[in-house]
Amino acid sequence: MDWGRAKSVLIFAFLLLNLVLGYQLWSNIREGLRTSANVSDLSPETQALIEEKKIKLGTSIPSETPELRDLTYKVKVGLGKGERHELKTPVDSKVVFVDKDLQASLGGVIPELDEYTLGPRLENEFILYRMADGRPMFDVKLELFYSNQKITAYKQDLIELLPSEKAQAQTVLSATKVVTSLIENQLKNGAVIQEIKLGYHGQIFNSDTQVSAPTWRVLLEDGGQYYMNAISGEVVTE
Repeated sequence: MDWGRAKSVLIFAFLLLNLVLGYQLWSNIREGLRTSANVSDLSPETQALIEEKKIKLGTSIPSETPELRDLTYKVKVGLGKGERHELKTPVDSKVVFVDKDLQASLGGVIPELDEYTLGPRLENEFILYRMADGRPMFDVKLELFYSNQKITAYKQDLIELLPSEKAQAQTVLSATKVVTSLIENQLKNGAVIQEIKLGYHGQIFNSDTQVSAPTWRVLLEDGGQYYMNAISGEVVTE
């Protein structure tokens, strides 16, 4: 066997492997930079206002600006008016953090459970949101009540998405514009921004049919939250 030649082939193979791994690392870093921003991406004037008002940014600023359209849906179980169902057999609360475990434990009990994704954790309950086109519908919730590390009951909003081909898809406002507007016009001194998420939200009417618009939701550390219509820029506080 030609050991010199074999050694050269191995060295070349290792170099090639390092190049591939290096490219993957660079791609991951580039993707991370593409999907999030930070305070330095805001204008100097906004950065100065952040310092003046002592506002803190406890999360990255998403940089995505997809084209989204309004959603139309039919309410099957009234939003926030659903019945609380007690579980015959409580399950470990930790299953809520792993989709596979959650489905295995409660998929046969809670209707359409696979359509919901985990949102915030509150005192004694987990909030899950109905998903549409891969984004949360902030008005359509599944509440999982827990005690002593056991999920004991649930309350659920159930909907049916309706065709909305007539709704025109539009490019949403950037999250940096949302944050800038809130800092300049809404946030009080000392506010801490905890989360910035793009989803759907709308004014709820006394009707079986509802419309939900693309919306940026900004959560604050003190529990405050702002919804900004991602197309018009209108702000609603709740």
